[in-house]
Amino acid sequence: MADHGYRIVIADDHSLIRKGLRTIIELESDMQVIGEAGDGEELLKFLASEQPDMVIMDISMPNINGIDAIGKVLSLYPGIRILMLTMHRNSQYFYNAVSAGAHGYLIKDDSDTELLTAIDTVRSGKTYISPQLSSEVADTMLSAFREHRDPSIINLTPRERDVLDLVVKGHTSKQIADILCLSPRTIDHHRASLLKKFKMKNTVDLVKYVVKNSLVPE
Repeated sequence: MADHGYRIVIADDHSLIRKGLRTIIELESDMQVIGEAGDGEELLKFLASEQPDMVIMDISMPNINGIDAIGKVLSLYPGIRILMLTMHRNSQYFYNAVSAGAHGYLIKDDSDTELLTAIDTVRSGKTYISPQLSSEVADTMLSAFREHRDPSIINLTPRERDVLDLVVKGHTSKQIADILCLSPRTIDHHRASLLKKFKMKNTVDLVKYVVKNSLVPE
């Protein structure tokens, strides 16, 4: 069988978007679109019979959305590269996508040339960020670095910061609840949220990490 180059599948619930992407990609001699899907569920069904080198995928899709689909795809086919193509400019969507395993993040009104740049970047094993987000993401990371903070700390709510500070000081949930005039159940909810945001399995690991990296005031 002839080698038609880099193999790509497009997953987006708008057929016009899929057709437009296919047209741009197939103008390149070393790339081919081997399939399309209207949502994450269709994508997984397609991948069960044929695996591409890359999936270009929207975030907002019915049945299985793009963020959820990332984890499902990579758990089954870890060698596939994933480039998100979305209308969402909010950096939190970018962080969610990258945390789930995406290798690139492109905005839908980026140029045709930028699409090809994104594909080449992700194809080469690097992470791609749309120019519309790159400055914001860089500023966030630089701020965290300058202040010796983990980027995770930036996404905490004021109440989560209060709870984190008291957890590090060794207070129990009941004691924290009394100090902050909240219920112990609410404190437990905040503690669970902190573990999730810092990707820690338990409070001991969380406290060690926070203290080691000086993420709360002494």
